[in-house]
Amino acid sequence: MELGKYIQQHSEQWGAYKAFIPNPFPPKGGFGFSDTLIKQDAQAQHLVSKLDGITQLLPDVDFFIFMYILKDASSSSQIEGTGATMLDAIEAKAEIDSDLPEDVDDITHYIKALNNGIDTLKELPISERLIKKLHKDLMQGARHTQNPYPGDFRHDQNWINGTSPGDAKFVPPPQHELFRAIGDWEKFAHADDNLLPLTKAALLHAQFETIHPFRDGNGRTGRMLTTLYLRESGLLEKPVLFLSAYFKKHQQVYYNRLHGYSNGEVNEWVQFFISGVSEIAKEAIKTVYKITKLREQDILQIQAMDKRSSKSAIAVLPKLFALPIVDVSTIKKWTGFTRNGAQKLIDRFVDLKILHLRHADKKYNKSYIYKEYVDIFYSTYKGE
Repeated sequence: MELGKYIQQHSEQWGAYKAFIPNPFPPKGGFGFSDTLIKQDAQAQHLVSKLDGITQLLPDVDFFIFMYILKDASSSSQIEGTGATMLDAIEAKAEIDSDLPEDVDDITHYIKALNNGIDTLKELPISERLIKKLHKDLMQGARHTQNPYPGDFRHDQNWINGTSPGDAKFVPPPQHELFRAIGDWEKFAHADDNLLPLTKAALLHAQFETIHPFRDGNGRTGRMLTTLYLRESGLLEKPVLFLSAYFKKHQQVYYNRLHGYSNGEVNEWVQFFISGVSEIAKEAIKTVYKITKLREQDILQIQAMDKRSSKSAIAVLPKLFALPIVDVSTIKKWTGFTRNGAQKLIDRFVDLKILHLRHADKKYNKSYIYKEYVDIFYSTYKGE
């Protein structure tokens, strides 16, 4: 399948090189996907529907959303070379440890951009305006090696892997082709066609990465758009399915499949993407069951405490699902207790093995982690 052509370009800065110029999208003849792939999409949709259903069983599901978004933010940023971990990002959110890697900023910007995107989606459909807003929230004030022009499409040529367009692995369309290509992408996103939603999500992601409309942040913006499209298409009530951990786990295959897509290997890309949806949905379903079991277990432990302590602990427990690393100041803020009262409550949680001391060698500014809960996300995050 031919999605475009490599056409000779020339610039004063880079000399002669070939850039990929997309054909009108989608192809007039359609994609001609096989029955096998259509069946694979339907099976993956079934898993997504099952996940959506059982997610509704989680009490106060919004408490858990931060961890899902954090997991995606960490994986998506690490694909781009960020070294900061999920735990670093939780500590940044908790504002506990000041000695954090500088690049944890990549993850916190991603979280902010995705949260804002989810909110904006209530008022604005997936569109050029939304894409630019996502990018602005992601890149404004963030670390970068070149001016990314936050929220603005690039005004010059970019490339992937190489020192210049002349020796690059892939050269996206030049600036004068961007608006046509993005226009086609936006129309396709809202076209009334017979494509199944997961297949369409796969195509939208690959086509966006092929266009590469920004100087920097294209991968992260494109992965956020996938999450927003799955929300907009009605597949998920809550954002609890994120693919970045799958793409990070199979990073080289991810890059190869995206590159193959621009060369017409569309089926191979879609199959890879839908396999990821199935794998991540299965993991997320297990995660929901584990969270439910852990919550029930810890509530039973808390209820066995004396009445006064139990009342305070029951109020704090749901907040730990939203922020699982805390210190005395955090508990003071949540409860209104004195410092001494907050420490006593923490000590009760430690006795119950709900909270664990983070750094045993620290005499001051001690922090505590809801370890069993974090481990539920962290093991799947690491691909275990």
